[in-house]
Amino acid sequence: MTQPESLASARLYLCTDARKRQGDFEDFVDAAFAGGVDIIQLRDKTIEAAEELEILAVLRSAAQRHGRLWAVNDRADVASVSAAPVFHIGQKDLPLKVARTFLPKPAVIGLSTHTPEQVNAAITASPGNDGLDYFCVGPVWATPTKPGRTAVGLDLVTYAAEATKRADETTQGAVELPWFAIGGIDLNNVEQVVAAGASRIVVVRAITEAEDPTAAAKSLLEALDAG
Repeated sequence: MTQPESLASARLYLCTDARKRQGDFEDFVDAAFAGGVDIIQLRDKTIEAAEELEILAVLRSAAQRHGRLWAVNDRADVASVSAAPVFHIGQKDLPLKVARTFLPKPAVIGLSTHTPEQVNAAITASPGNDGLDYFCVGPVWATPTKPGRTAVGLDLVTYAAEATKRADETTQGAVELPWFAIGGIDLNNVEQVVAAGASRIVVVRAITEAEDPTAAAKSLLEALDAG
């Protein structure tokens, strides 16, 4: 299965720090992948590039064992050197076209969106144009992982669902752009996100703070299936 094909079927995306406090990064990512997580992104602003590369090597090995994807956040240089299959950028990071020049062609790039205008721009920049491969919509609810970021609510999730459907109909399915809802999503509210139109989610605390990451991932996937 190629990386774009893996992305197309991905439903559960996890962002985690390096788990320095717990000291269990390898065991944790193994457990999350075992529960069905499709992509794990290392997002930790407290570590320098050299340490990040070491931790990413652990993540890469775990992903390969499970046949899953792994991602780098923000740092195009780190993504390039580590040969990350997935690279994620925010609205204030490197422009998409510039980020693409750092990465080999098999790598996929995702973008965070927070407004209808940004969603529209992401859809316009889908594969075959500027080379965007997926986007995230959020934060749906306020979350401590993004302090100061205003929650966008479920309305933007519905907007993204309708906008991508219109784009798919316009291209007759020739270009499908996967998208994920993100921000404060857990087992208590995932059904609301699905009802709003999302079929893919990004989570943090729902798995990173779970006593059993494998069970938590399985429960989230079951909730997605139920929707």
